[in-house]
Amino acid sequence: MRFFAERRKFFGAIRNLAAAGVGFASPSPLLTAASTNKQGEDYYEKLGVTKIINAAGTYTNLTASIMPPSVQAAVARAAQHPVRLNELQRTAGEYLAKKLQCEGALVTAGASSAVTLGTAACVMFANKCNIRAIPTEVPNLKNEVIIQKGHRYGYDHAILCCGVKLVEVDTLQDYEKSFTPRTVMAHFFNAAERGQINREDWIRVARAHNTPTMNDAAADMPPIANLWNYTKMGFDLVVFSGGKGIRGPQNAGLLLGRKDLVAAATLNNNPNEGVGRGMKVAKEQIVGMVAAIDWLLTQTDEGMEKEFRHRAEKIAAHLKSVPTVQTEISIPEVANHVPHLYIRYDRDKLKIAPRDVMAELRKGTPSIELNPSSGRVPGGPENIGSLVVGVWMLQPGEDMIVARRVREVLEKAPRA
Repeated sequence: MRFFAERRKFFGAIRNLAAAGVGFASPSPLLTAASTNKQGEDYYEKLGVTKIINAAGTYTNLTASIMPPSVQAAVARAAQHPVRLNELQRTAGEYLAKKLQCEGALVTAGASSAVTLGTAACVMFANKCNIRAIPTEVPNLKNEVIIQKGHRYGYDHAILCCGVKLVEVDTLQDYEKSFTPRTVMAHFFNAAERGQINREDWIRVARAHNTPTMNDAAADMPPIANLWNYTKMGFDLVVFSGGKGIRGPQNAGLLLGRKDLVAAATLNNNPNEGVGRGMKVAKEQIVGMVAAIDWLLTQTDEGMEKEFRHRAEKIAAHLKSVPTVQTEISIPEVANHVPHLYIRYDRDKLKIAPRDVMAELRKGTPSIELNPSSGRVPGGPENIGSLVVGVWMLQPGEDMIVARRVREVLEKAPRA
């Protein structure tokens, strides 16, 4: 009875509003106010947060990349309308899978989330269990994941939170002997600097044991073709970060690969109450990732490399006359595969450590962050200072700001 009384009150209030001349087709004053300021209030300024020039790269603690204008516009537009989340995830996944030449695709809450969901999918696949069984204390659940010792990394917890056990191997012979009835997955870290087993052998041996493989390639775009190279190579699941070279939202990622495993990962994902329930992917992130892939596929590796190399050359030219400074442009072989500028100088002549150069740049206005790889040249003499400039996240005009500030700091350093 209370329900019907409340219902009568509600509709009575509606009639009263209509009688008072309130038109429900009129735009909300809140929405009208928002639309008059499309740029939005500068909350960094309001909150006192320091804006920086990112001469480091796509690092999470520096808020990764900046989305291109078309992606920013797509995200803003997606924020204006509610949709059914499951429908959006399904259609976005189908669209991305076709674009990226794989069976299945899922937008995740970053690369780490994709690793967790991929692991959960492999546990489900091996055990034919439901999502609530992960992680679990159920006896005899298959839960072993094989990994090379040289591939252990700071993101292991993304795997371990599924309740699995990591089995370490060194050699190909170790690997071939490591499979047991409890093995659910073989995990490969694409950017690992150590590890004796290559990608092809990793896939071949796992397939012989009917075990899925996952490749964490979070930072390995560009080249653009990597977005389909590893799935075509035979990895069952491949992980990418959305907020790095893809230039999508920072809190988004991609899980690509076998349709059945991606479907199992989707079951573990938000809004379902599995291990990924807290890894919420908003409508804005999903649309942002689709828009970022659309933008990226209009670019070329050659065009991007040419632009980044040009920025590095401009900075190098500005530093040419600083005593003892030498510059080199180099491209890492795997991960962040774009031109970086390496600046080296003789610390016996310019008495300032790389960390002090970085500190000076950080506290200046504008504040500048250099690549965290700055420091002593690996394997080189102690008296060589080394600075690394990651140019690919610089905005127009920022290359020369970085050049002037680095030169200023080095020239003010005490001389021998």
